[in-house]
Amino acid sequence: MPRLSQKIGVYQEYLPHLSVDCVVFGFNENGLKVLLLKMKHREEWALPGGFVGQDETVEAAATRVLQERTGLEQVFLQQFHVFSDPNRSEGNSASSGDKQAAAWLNQRFITLGFYALVPFDKVKPQPDAISEACTWWDVEAVGSLLIDHNLILKKALEAMRLQLRYQPLGLNLLPAKFTMPQLQKLYEIILGQTLDRRNFQRKMMDYGILHRLEERKTGVAHKAPYYYKFNKQRYKQALKEGLEGGW
Repeated sequence: MPRLSQKIGVYQEYLPHLSVDCVVFGFNENGLKVLLLKMKHREEWALPGGFVGQDETVEAAATRVLQERTGLEQVFLQQFHVFSDPNRSEGNSASSGDKQAAAWLNQRFITLGFYALVPFDKVKPQPDAISEACTWWDVEAVGSLLIDHNLILKKALEAMRLQLRYQPLGLNLLPAKFTMPQLQKLYEIILGQTLDRRNFQRKMMDYGILHRLEERKTGVAHKAPYYYKFNKQRYKQALKEGLEGGW
């Protein structure tokens, strides 16, 4: 009987049974977004993912997948969970008649989940070889995804909520300058709860990671809010040392 590596041909450069899946989050005025792929010959959408090269770390593989789908480099990328259900790949067979692809995809795959926080307006979504489209979706509008990708998305959101309890979040999701209502909206969407405006602003300013600009937002009906920027040095320090208090 031929070995698996002999049957999969072009896939020999990758490690069998191991993959990475990336939950790519972006944020704009309309809310939190997630990047999804429309698979060829299938109705389902899926998270961007890929395989791990024979001489590649899983972190390097996830970074490569992220760069290929977004065109970005040096973004926040965090491993958050391992998905190892023996039956997680059921129904993932290739339907295009490609026997090599079918032999490869029908293996059992253990996947490592990573979530990425990227600037929405700088991403240039690109499909991969087995997808026909790559686009942003509202997190709340995502329907049924391929295999266990709904679970992976759910776990990624839980990981971000946990991050908010001890680390800052927003530098990679918001524009260079933003208003306090924008920052609060981001936190509320991720946490899934409404936050008191005054308490939120006081807590964020107490962290010492924000710098208020003299410029105000124009074209608003009510009192124009000030713009803010992150103090990148203090932000990076807070990522290492953590923040006091929680939400």
